Amino acid sequence: MSGSETALPYEEPSISTILNQTGLLLVLNLVNVCLDKLLYCGLIGQLFIGILWGTPGARWLDRDTETVIQQLGYLGLIMLVYEGGLSTSLPSVRANLFLSIAVALTGIGTPMALSFILMELVSATPLQAFSAGAALSATSLGTTFTILSTTGLIKTRLGTVTTSAAMLDDVVGLVMVQIITNLGGSSDSFSPVTVIRPIFVSLGFGVGVVLGCRLCIKPILHMVFAKRDKIPGFTKTIQFAFLAYTCLLIGLVAGATYAGTSSLFAAYLAGVMTSWIDDFFEGNLQSESHATTNSNDVAESSRGNIAQDMQGRSSHAAAPSVPHEKTPTGILAYEKYYAAPVSRILTPLFFASIGFAIPITEMFNGTVVWKGIVYAILMSLGKVVTGTWLVRFSLGRVSSVIRALSAPFNYVVLFCTHMPKAGYGRKGSKEQGNRDGQADNRSQEQPVARENESEQPSGSDSNGRDEGHGEADSNKAVKEHAGHPEQPASSASPPPKPKSLYPPSILGLAMVARGEVGYLVASLAESKGIFGESSSGGSSETYLVVIWAISLCTLIGPISVGTLVKRVKTLQQRRINSSVPDPLGVWGI
Repeated sequence: MSGSETALPYEEPSISTILNQTGLLLVLNLVNVCLDKLLYCGLIGQLFIGILWGTPGARWLDRDTETVIQQLGYLGLIMLVYEGGLSTSLPSVRANLFLSIAVALTGIGTPMALSFILMELVSATPLQAFSAGAALSATSLGTTFTILSTTGLIKTRLGTVTTSAAMLDDVVGLVMVQIITNLGGSSDSFSPVTVIRPIFVSLGFGVGVVLGCRLCIKPILHMVFAKRDKIPGFTKTIQFAFLAYTCLLIGLVAGATYAGTSSLFAAYLAGVMTSWIDDFFEGNLQSESHATTNSNDVAESSRGNIAQDMQGRSSHAAAPSVPHEKTPTGILAYEKYYAAPVSRILTPLFFASIGFAIPITEMFNGTVVWKGIVYAILMSLGKVVTGTWLVRFSLGRVSSVIRALSAPFNYVVLFCTHMPKAGYGRKGSKEQGNRDGQADNRSQEQPVARENESEQPSGSDSNGRDEGHGEADSNKAVKEHAGHPEQPASSASPPPKPKSLYPPSILGLAMVARGEVGYLVASLAESKGIFGESSSGGSSETYLVVIWAISLCTLIGPISVGTLVKRVKTLQQRRINSSVPDPLGVWGI
């Protein structure tokens, strides 16, 4: 186009272009629905459609169209991460923060360490092995959120730990992007600033957002809530909530990108902030409603007239639905304005754009294939080991030996405790001994009861259905009668490790999937010359082996998780009419 043109001439697209692009969207959605019904892995079909439609396959799309699809797909990725932040429970994140950090560090360090096998596998240099490990250390956020959302685990404790760990992996992966970009293909350009600056920028941005919420946004929200009756009515509409939360998302993403950290990290923080603001208003409304309820109950109890009391209670029963209008939340705004286009257009285009990045025509070389498969197996194991943090290890015979050796000491302690004390008669010493014996029995029974309670599955299954309500009430009554009132269990408390291997397996396999960040790091390392040059003029062998590992891991993770979740769903259906415990335990709540 010449520089003298002031506008783009409008031209009707050809029928072949319309049919091509329409067919792409239809096939992406049809494949997604079919595979989700089978194994909860519709994204795998979308990835293969991208390979078929794009440059690696039939080339039915030109380069400009692929570029536009890639850009729109990245918008879908940002919205996927934002939705994951909206679904995050802050109390659960705080309760499982150290576990999530441990999972993330394991999922980063193990692939990085195993990647140095490339020095023997493809004669790679330490810098090339480091770059390959950086590409394989990041978990695909889009893939992880899609898997958990499709399987219904996004809001469970298992989903919270998985998404938090995947987010930390992604932040570290994007820090690696900055490091590799600064290296420029030469180990001589490596300096501590190259590594430290991206890390501190990411940490500073996260800490700054948290402090800003506590010191600035929270007082403003208190003031807005106190004067909400004087605020114009349009601010309480769903349209205003959509505009406000969209501005928050765009502002954080733009600020993080210009600051030098991950835009996906900022999108996740924006979702968490939106969820926090929603919880703030909901909590204040509930506390105000409880205060009104208590004041009304006190006023009604002071009347002394039964008829007036019953009338007051009946009028009060209808009161909670009237006084406050339902505040539009960020989740409602997302479901009304974003959910449909994201799930039907942007997300399918994102996974199709991943398929565009797979150089499938260069990958089927005999040497490259077996080396790529070996490296992919190692990289899968490097993420699967993260599930060991949820495995309950038992000492077995060692604990039995310890109990046997400590038994004589227990008898000595009991004998010393039950000895008659000076100044007491025979009768007094006998009664004192009986009281001490009863106290010791109660003290020994309490830990056993607590241990049994911690190992019993929760009364609610993963779908929130309350089972065994009558048994729970009877157990509660027995505990209160015995002098041990039941303590309310906090949903934010760290849950015990599960007995079954389903939660550890789902966690480890969900972390296996790589994707956008892995391809980005590998492509940058190849374009900067870090992976070296091929003698045939194409892609380097190290780059192709890394692409094999990323692609196979992206396939293995969703298919394996989908298969496991399908099995878990079957077990949960059988559990409805039987006393079999939930295979996910408290991690499915």
